[in-house]
Amino acid sequence: MNNCRSFKPSIDSNSKVLILGSMPGVKSLEEQQYYAHPQNRFWKVMGVICHEQNLSAFHYDKKLETLLKNKIALWDTIKSCKREGSLDSDIQNETPNDIRKLLKNYPNIKTICLNGNKSYSAFRKYFSDLLTEYDCHKMPSTSPANARYTLEKLSGEWRSVVIKALVLE
Repeated sequence: MNNCRSFKPSIDSNSKVLILGSMPGVKSLEEQQYYAHPQNRFWKVMGVICHEQNLSAFHYDKKLETLLKNKIALWDTIKSCKREGSLDSDIQNETPNDIRKLLKNYPNIKTICLNGNKSYSAFRKYFSDLLTEYDCHKMPSTSPANARYTLEKLSGEWRSVVIKALVLE
């Protein structure tokens, strides 16, 4: 089993939507970049939301900057765990990130999008009270393991939630 540690959040005082993954996969941990696996559709979906069709081809810092410019923050529900490989189902001995502290420090966040089942189940386990305090959404995973969702369907579901949250603020 490998010891895995999440990254620092990508957030600023203008952020209104917080997207929480579970734990970065092997490729992301190697690259020290969120959603670094080329088959993960996260950056393509965010490109649709942010009206940047080539977002997935941008330099990593520019990708994060684009999200922040669009008031979207990024972090993980899990701070550390043991896991062999990249599958969320293999996560063991998890410790959550201090999401309560993050939300206290960034009060403009009103909407939380949980990227996939593991992110949602960990959030529900450690922060169930926040499910009613915030506008929380269990989102379909952008992982290549979620093959039943086409990019179009995935983008549509994500777009409807994120754009609505940004428009209502």
